[in-house]
Amino acid sequence: MASSTSAAAAAVSRSLRLRSPYLNPIKFSQFGFSCSKSLQLVLPCLALDASVTSVSTKGEMEKENKLWGGRFEEGVHESVERFTESVSFEAEELWVHDIRGSIAHANMLAAQGLITEGDRDLIIEGLGKIKTKIETGEFVWRKDREDVHMNIEAALTDMIGEPAKKLHTARSRNDQVVTDIRLWCRDAIDRILIRIKELQAQLVLLALRNDGLIVPGYTHLQRAQPVLLQHLLLSYVEQLERDAGRLINCRERLNFSPLGACALAGTGLPIERFMTSQELDFTAPLRNSIDAVSDRDFLLELISANSITAVHLSRIGEEWVLWASEEFGFIIPSDSVSTGSSIMPQKKNPDPMELVRGKSARVIGDLISLLVLCKGLPSAYNRDLQEDKEPLFDSVKAIIGMLEVTSVFAANITFNGERIRSSLPAGYLDATTLADYLVKKGMPFRTSHDVVGRAVALCIAKKCQLSDLSLDDLRGINSIFEKDVYDFLGVENAVNKFTSYGSTGSGEVQKQLQFWCSKLDITSAE
Repeated sequence: MASSTSAAAAAVSRSLRLRSPYLNPIKFSQFGFSCSKSLQLVLPCLALDASVTSVSTKGEMEKENKLWGGRFEEGVHESVERFTESVSFEAEELWVHDIRGSIAHANMLAAQGLITEGDRDLIIEGLGKIKTKIETGEFVWRKDREDVHMNIEAALTDMIGEPAKKLHTARSRNDQVVTDIRLWCRDAIDRILIRIKELQAQLVLLALRNDGLIVPGYTHLQRAQPVLLQHLLLSYVEQLERDAGRLINCRERLNFSPLGACALAGTGLPIERFMTSQELDFTAPLRNSIDAVSDRDFLLELISANSITAVHLSRIGEEWVLWASEEFGFIIPSDSVSTGSSIMPQKKNPDPMELVRGKSARVIGDLISLLVLCKGLPSAYNRDLQEDKEPLFDSVKAIIGMLEVTSVFAANITFNGERIRSSLPAGYLDATTLADYLVKKGMPFRTSHDVVGRAVALCIAKKCQLSDLSLDDLRGINSIFEKDVYDFLGVENAVNKFTSYGSTGSGEVQKQLQFWCSKLDITSAE
């Protein structure tokens, strides 16, 4: 017994040396347990002798034969099966689209005489029953059936027998999966667009509730010029409109059908791809079968659009978190969108917007994951592309959540008008308007810039505002100043002097509000 154990240990040691010249022979005694125990730990990992392999194979062979397993003599190793299955993360998302695509495919096969109408009816009836089972939670998703497509097809075969085996005629999982993903993305974009519109509406309503409120405008996080709060809020609405436009354009480009491209080369069977394309509400079939199965540009576009939206939401979050701080005090979030501290009883934190800011990182990370995934792939389908789904699902889930919570936050904040108004004198926000006054008097702008700069320096020395300077003070800097200068000083006067298209002047902001109220179907009464 001892000699046989020693021989086995020697065999393991020799094998390790053969596998890597850098490994020293294992001395089992150094681990503090017997040779037989060390062999039990090492052998299952290395599968070094035939008896271990045969046990693994026997275990695998007890499982269901794969639908693609005709040429294989051995079953898939359990670790490989665990590593390669995708049903655990895609089933919940893709089953609706997979059944819809299969019904369209069955209808086409019957219309082309590739299956009988009776078989088609059995297939569609069976898919309907599977749909009901999934909806009621009775359907059992099996990991040994790999993915959502094989689970549904195998279950259909269990249910109706031979006719189910005809469903995969002139179809590969390569074109099947990307058809499902395109259908899913189309629906996802529609859901995101609804959330974008909801947030835009909440921002417009917030603007309507704060008519005439002037806030400091910042550049470089330094006070720059006075702006209407409405103007600032509508700038967010404009960003979101571009986000929606990117998604709409992406939807138009992705709405082409890969179904019927098969593995990569198409098929010699008399299928009608335009029929399935029309039934699935695609614009047309994709022209090139290789491109049809390998293209993931539409995913890169979608997740890129999500990333840009996430950046916009993160910037809103950053601003609102700052404005809710004691140092600013411009925003007061309601209790319903705030959290407290486990140790500091006085704290009231704007956590939802902090998490919006934080989750933007994962949306951007999803884009990077997919870009790296696609960058080195050869033509046509590669199994690497199975990894496209988790970042896709995560990106869409995250961006919908971010849009939703930002809408809720916008609906549950108030702006502290008293605190904002008391802060307006700081920063000489009317300085640029004063420079414009001098330009209207005929002074070159660069000269007016210098003159106003000297006026600000005088205010700093006197610890006062520009509007507090006397006319003699101003004429001491330059004789061009007249009494009408005071119509340009102070934040209210400054805001009223803005008249250019799209500016923060009251008239222009009202035009912007009217545009968005009309576009979003909002009335002031709301």
